[in-house]
Parts: sequence; C-alpha cells; structure tokens
Amino acid sequence: MMTEATDPAGDAPAARDPLALRHVPFLTHLGVKIETMAPGDATVSFDPRPEHFNSWGGVHGGVIMTLLDVCMAVAGRSHDPAHLSGVTVDMSTSFISPGRGRQLARGRVVARSATLWRCEGEVRNADDDALVARAMGTFKFKNLANTSKRPVGDA
Repeated sequence: MMTEATDPAGDAPAARDPLALRHVPFLTHLGVKIETMAPGDATVSFDPRPEHFNSWGGVHGGVIMTLLDVCMAVAGRSHDPAHLSGVTVDMSTSFISPGRGRQLARGRVVARSATLWRCEGEVRNADDDALVARAMGTFKFKNLANTSKRPVGDA
C-alpha cells in the first residue's frame, strides 16, 4: 500500500510505503523491517549481525529496547500511517531471556487519549518463540495532516 505524503527533506510530495522505515536512518542501519501493520497492532523483524551481540552471545539489550520502542510506535502510527508521527515519552522494559537469532517484536495500543497513547510490546526469538523482553510505553502522537511541521523520520 502506498500513501501520498510530504517528503521530510522538503515540500515536494513523495510516495511513501507505510510498511517501510526508510526515513529512519538508525533503523535502516540496523535492518529493522515492518512485517505487519493493522490499526493498533504491528510486528517488526530484525536479523542480527555479529556487531549486534553482547559479550554473552545474546542480542544486545539496547537493540532489544530499540525493537520494543519501534514496534510500539508503529502500532500507534498504524491507525493512520500516512499522517501520524509519534515520539516516546517513557518506556519500561523487562528482560526475560537472551535474544537468539532472528527477532520478532509485536506492539499494540492498549489505551489512548487525544495525544498520549499507552502501548505494550514484546520481543520473541523467531526460531523457538521464547520471550526475550516485554515493555510498556507512553507515546505522544501528532496528526501531521493538521500541521505544517514534519518529522525527520517515520517511526
């Protein structure tokens, strides 16, 4: 699905795929991909490379927290991916087991007001479905259709 939106680098309209994170350089660098997006729900994937592991051989906790942050933000953004943009206000994370191999992160919106949304997320190992971490977060969302300001990225 393609949507029409203003390019963050300028004023010219640009077709942007809401299932892409190409406008978030850090996520592009990591290789994070949106797998599914439905109103209030999203799944993202990540295939770790050697530089993403900690000294114990698990996916680094900072990467896991990034996946949690992104899956929750994308779940919120999924209500209107062409116009919604959000920023994290707070996030609480619990680590359960090591991340091994491909990681799948699922986020969902659990409550929302006009601008603050509560979301929850979890990361699991794709191979064995083991729970790696869980998080709760609060995100401030803005409808970009109602403002001339544009974010640098899409998440």
